[in-house]
Amino acid sequence: MAEWQKTDWRKKPRVQMPDYTDAGALNAVEARLSTYPPLVFAGEARTLRKRLAAAARGEAFLLQGGDCAESFAEFSADRIRDTFKVMLQMAMVLTYGAKVPVVKVGRMAGQFAKPRSAPTEVKDGVELPSYRGDIINDLDFTETSRIPDPERMLRAYTQAAASLNLLRAFSTGGFADVHRVHSWTLGFTDQEEAEKYRDMAARIQDTLDFMTSAGLTADNNHELSTVEFYTSHEALLLEYEEALTRVDSTSGQWIAGAGHMIWIGDRTRQPDGAHVAFCRGVTNPIGLKCGPSLEVDDLKRLMATLNPANEPGRLTLIARFGAGSVGDHLPRLIRAVREEGAEVVWSCDPMHGNTIKSASGYKTRPFESVLREVQEFFAIHNAEDSIPAGVHFEMTGQDVTECTGGVRAVSDEDLSDRYHTACDPRLNASQALELAFLVAEQLSAARSNRVALAATS
Repeated sequence: MAEWQKTDWRKKPRVQMPDYTDAGALNAVEARLSTYPPLVFAGEARTLRKRLAAAARGEAFLLQGGDCAESFAEFSADRIRDTFKVMLQMAMVLTYGAKVPVVKVGRMAGQFAKPRSAPTEVKDGVELPSYRGDIINDLDFTETSRIPDPERMLRAYTQAAASLNLLRAFSTGGFADVHRVHSWTLGFTDQEEAEKYRDMAARIQDTLDFMTSAGLTADNNHELSTVEFYTSHEALLLEYEEALTRVDSTSGQWIAGAGHMIWIGDRTRQPDGAHVAFCRGVTNPIGLKCGPSLEVDDLKRLMATLNPANEPGRLTLIARFGAGSVGDHLPRLIRAVREEGAEVVWSCDPMHGNTIKSASGYKTRPFESVLREVQEFFAIHNAEDSIPAGVHFEMTGQDVTECTGGVRAVSDEDLSDRYHTACDPRLNASQALELAFLVAEQLSAARSNRVALAATS
């Protein structure tokens, strides 16, 4: 990529990005950001690529989750802690089911911008530009609030830096001790509604008890009280991404310093577009959302553009089709990957294809549809002799009521109780953990099938 420059994207067609009205103010913010320290470092991104390469081989499993869109107004240490806590619980359950390490990647410390289905929205006969995330404009439905403001990038950077600082402290300061994490999970399975998950929780407890008896404790094994945790976000606002992109002094390669992993959305994956032009040149792990409209030829072109050296762990394909539609699209994409001999991590995003409007008027996602898409994803990979390597959830550690269903049986009537999302509905802590148990069952069954096949071959 010696010929690539971080400004190359500016010569390409741009979509889903704001038109700033004050060029001078934008230039000043970009210049200021370009002097700030990067939020993440090249060595961390390289390590994540190694972990993702293991996931592609079936030797690890990717758990990617977090907020739909991070908010300035709702930013707090407690919210970061609660989401991190649930991801640790989910990872422990998935590790037990898959019997491989879980790569933990948060949609955190940078997930501030959101693509929208329409450039404007109408309320009570008033039409205004759409809300595009706190890094661009404000959620309040006023003309002034919806004007893109480049100064918001500086606030996003400050919040991301503070979030990363806390996440690193939680990851290494004892909060992530496996016994502590499992005690939280036992609290979930103690609920009457979660009785069906108690058996797996009890088996996890037996394993931990055996480890303790064998002398494997956090006191003498540092790995039992620390975790690797990475951050990710959609690289939508390219002015922000470019300003934080640096040359790695070790390798001489470009690194996107705003997050360990960045992804290209389903609406911004044009092979000749600005977002692909930017992401092709940085060495971070790259995600690519794959929706129903993705054609095989475009996928092949995108894989060649984003991972020309076919490096393991570089490219994650995040499938998002909707329950009942996975079989119409995923098999042809799996076969295209096989035809090209491409190294990819296959991950399932069961959120974005299952958004509906409830009878009460709220945008929601039925838990049953989310689970069904995950099940279809695993079944098709099994049929195609491919590796289902990860899952990607929009979720929060808060007790919100935004998605219906789950052991708490959130109903349509409950949605108005605690509907706090700025954009899309998120799984709450209980729903996210329940989904982890159900995915763990899928992973355990898949592992048993592989063992059985190996024994008969």
